[in-house]
Amino acid sequence: MTKERSSGKRLVVALLLLSAIPLAAGVFRLVSLTGGAEMTAANARFYEAPLPVVLHILSASAYAILGAFQFAPGFRRRKPGWHRAAGRLLVLCGLSAGLAGLWMTLFYPIPYGGMLLFAWRLLFGSAMVVSILLGFAAILRRDVNRHRAWMMRGYAIGLGAGTQALTELAGTSIFGPPGDFSKALYMGAGWAINLAVAEWAIRRGRARHDSKKRRDERRPRL
Repeated sequence: MTKERSSGKRLVVALLLLSAIPLAAGVFRLVSLTGGAEMTAANARFYEAPLPVVLHILSASAYAILGAFQFAPGFRRRKPGWHRAAGRLLVLCGLSAGLAGLWMTLFYPIPYGGMLLFAWRLLFGSAMVVSILLGFAAILRRDVNRHRAWMMRGYAIGLGAGTQALTELAGTSIFGPPGDFSKALYMGAGWAINLAVAEWAIRRGRARHDSKKRRDERRPRL
């Protein structure tokens, strides 16, 4: 196994593990909705309008799982047809998850987080949708580098729930149960961390591409 394949496999596993917490929470929510769990003030919004949350959970789950395998370069090269087909499905799932999330932000009465979290959800939800659209537009122009960069940003935002579980756990362990403001900060930190890592990976990839291009230009031609 080459170093690239090994590192790609580790990245896929790490992304799937990061997705595990929100995926488990989504499955629990679906089971609650279909299993007739007791309706409370905290979950009444899901029973009154279940379609957006069901659409969001199913779309986000497929987006998280399929998206992880797009980060394995060896897998992409060995199965280019799969990469393209999965990419089209990822665009649909990502847009569905993002738009459903925005709908829930605007129309569900969310009983925690306050106005700051409301603003975060609108900002990052919109950024996810725009990133996916820009990534799709870039590949239609055959601009692979911009396509990768924008799709990575969209995936980073979409995977925010996994990192938010960790930031909230860390914050609660240190400072105690969160209030509205601190909970909003923990969730905002999750999105910010993911985007920072994505930007680092994008810049690192560009630097490698430019370095390879310079080496190829200096290589003597026969």
